[in-house]
Amino acid sequence: MILLQSPSRFLLQILQDRVLSGEKGMDIDCHTVEFDDVRYHIQFSMRNPKVVVLSVALPLPPPEAILYDGLPLGAIEAIKAAYGMVVQILDPPKDGFDLTMKINLTKLPSDEEQRNAILTQIASVREVVLGAPLKVLLRHLASKTVAPNVNKLVALVHRPNESFFLAPQADKVTIVYPMRFQDSIDIVLATSFLQEFVEARRTAALNNVPSCMWSPAAPLELKGVPSDALNANAGFVTFVVYPRHVEGKKLDRTVWNLLTFHAYVSYHVKCSEGFMHTRMRRRVESLIQALDRAKSDAEKLKKLVHGGSFKRLVCTLCK
Repeated sequence: MILLQSPSRFLLQILQDRVLSGEKGMDIDCHTVEFDDVRYHIQFSMRNPKVVVLSVALPLPPPEAILYDGLPLGAIEAIKAAYGMVVQILDPPKDGFDLTMKINLTKLPSDEEQRNAILTQIASVREVVLGAPLKVLLRHLASKTVAPNVNKLVALVHRPNESFFLAPQADKVTIVYPMRFQDSIDIVLATSFLQEFVEARRTAALNNVPSCMWSPAAPLELKGVPSDALNANAGFVTFVVYPRHVEGKKLDRTVWNLLTFHAYVSYHVKCSEGFMHTRMRRRVESLIQALDRAKSDAEKLKKLVHGGSFKRLVCTLCK
């Protein structure tokens, strides 16, 4: 199984090239889109080569997800904590985007390792912003408390017009994903994949990971949620996270894995579909080769029956 990486390779490569080029280079104005419709717009001009402007557009939130000034809970605080003086948030953001940041390259550390660590963190802005509310709730779980002024059921956006749900408690946090897919083949493969995913959790080697359940109907934790938010054609996946899963360095990894779980499943569903298509093509090719060989043998037999050598043999026997 392959886990998705948090830093955007596109952003990281551009930022590293900009730092290495110094006063040289050219004006850049680039757009890119990542999975789950997260869009980036990065700009810099040689008139001010030490400043990079990065704009981020998040997935369109569904009605049940609560945002603050267009950003998830705790996003502004998370950006300030992650980037410090290197990044300045511009208000308002550029048209069509939810967040615009001005990156001051002169504020980067002189040490190469520390500089690359901050650039990698900037390239992980998706995790910093979208994962901010999840990190707030799980940090309180680590201390066995519940975040104040938080509903009993929290909806967090992770895909366009789709959210997943958290039910925070002092001793555990329950996370529920309504799994939706557009293609009928993807629905079948995803349903089978998720059922096997749950079965794999029961092996002895995975006793310490969060418990995982799959059900075709919405679990009780989603009671009272609008029906539109529960329209899941591949069932519901539930994880139960305990304090031991978010201790120390485990927190960041847990946040990213939960935030990108649907993308993780979609990736492996497409890989499975591609693998099956490859096997089908190879099978068809082998059948065609078998037919070609059979056709070749039949033609040889036909020539033997109707050829001149057979007639000469008959005439010799007659004499």
